[in-house]
Amino acid sequence: MRRYIQNFRRYPGSGLLHLICTVSMGLVAGTFLLLVGYILITGVPELKWSLFSLEYNSDNVSLFPALVNTLLMTGLSLLIAAPLGIGGAIYLAEYANRGSKLVKAVRLTAETLSGIPSILYGLFGMMFFVTSLKWSYSLLAGGMTLAIMILPLILRTTEEALLSIPDSYREGSFGLGAGRLRTVMKIVLPPAGSGILAGIILAIGRVVGETAALIYTAGTVGNLPDSLMSSGRTLAVHMYVLSGEGLHVKEASATAVVLLVIVAGMNALSAAVAKKLTKG
Repeated sequence: MRRYIQNFRRYPGSGLLHLICTVSMGLVAGTFLLLVGYILITGVPELKWSLFSLEYNSDNVSLFPALVNTLLMTGLSLLIAAPLGIGGAIYLAEYANRGSKLVKAVRLTAETLSGIPSILYGLFGMMFFVTSLKWSYSLLAGGMTLAIMILPLILRTTEEALLSIPDSYREGSFGLGAGRLRTVMKIVLPPAGSGILAGIILAIGRVVGETAALIYTAGTVGNLPDSLMSSGRTLAVHMYVLSGEGLHVKEASATAVVLLVIVAGMNALSAAVAKKLTKG
């Protein structure tokens, strides 16, 4: 503390900035702990086995079908968006001219799409997938809409991860006679793996917490799906519906706990995988 006061007197501008950053960090950490604490305190006592019944009805308001739908929706959207996003980022960072108009146009488009509210994606998905393609309210329509929504995020984070790799790595590989494909696969992608994984985890978090886009495309049916053309609700939509009805607020709080555990588990898994990739 004394050292901080001395530094503040000698460098008031730097000390003020340090104080602002410290207070901001404390506010962010406090808000996070308050939010997590509120969810756990209100939701954990409401957890019961009936919430994990295989079939949903108005008595047990089971969240198990919503949990299955969440996993299916996440897997489907990533199956579509991840290869396209990573492949596009590799082209922009490794093959295209980095200063070309095409690269600038794609970056501007991706950044613009990242800032569009999710409800607009939902309206687009409803008009195109649900109405024009006649897919009706289905997991496939919801998954395609979410894939379009998270594609810019995966594209930009992957590109930034690839651009963070020094060009000396590429030059050394080319100097040893390796081709561009081998250089990208063996030299560039491994050290950029943690950054790419971080983008995918951010995309998963957006998919898991999305409601507006799915209400217009996947629907709110609370049963287990028969196929990808079946309507279904995710955990976030399930929680929204229960809290909106006002009849099952306690069950909605319990659903929030399950959703929090899933997100925390995904983050922990991603951290472990990223650590393994970094060591490798």
